[in-house]
Amino acid sequence: MKLLYSPISPFARMCRITARELDLEDELEVVPIEGMSPAVPRADIVSHNPIGRIPTLITDHGHSIYDSRVICEYLTHHAGDKRLLPDEPVRRFRILTLQALGQGIAEAAVALRYELAARPEPARWQQLMDRQRMRILSACDDVEKRWTGELRDMTLATIALAAALAYVNFRHGDLDWRSGRPILARWFEEFSAKPSMKEG
Repeated sequence: MKLLYSPISPFARMCRITARELDLEDELEVVPIEGMSPAVPRADIVSHNPIGRIPTLITDHGHSIYDSRVICEYLTHHAGDKRLLPDEPVRRFRILTLQALGQGIAEAAVALRYELAARPEPARWQQLMDRQRMRILSACDDVEKRWTGELRDMTLATIALAAALAYVNFRHGDLDWRSGRPILARWFEEFSAKPSMKEG
């Protein structure tokens, strides 16, 4: 398998953490893609993913899989794993919903980064930037209030949430998501110490 990825992408990091947790690193060739632009498509990416985004996984059979949620589920299937995404319906859909919440944090954080770093300052949309910050903090509030039971286990949901919050720390250190959320803050510090979180 081959993973097209960027080292700073929270979505690519979700896939790499998942691969480590499943002991699939030896089966995964990681291909770093540099110089990604939100405005200019890369032919080497589009040839595998018409949306032109990373991460994109190319299977041993030459099939392309995207986005990160689908890649992570494929990796669990490939490994025959039921721990990160169990079959039992209630638990499975709780995990998938929390995973979507983590993805939403990452999407808002990346959109905010593009607005701040890629768009010329006179053209930046302050209302949109404020909305992205609100999305991140609202999602953190929701985890603190409704999802603490799901934080106990290593799942695709907790992987997505941890990768998203790590990206928020990296790109938006001034956004104080820990304040007033002691359970989430403590969980993130403990989760960040896991070996699968240590690289990339």
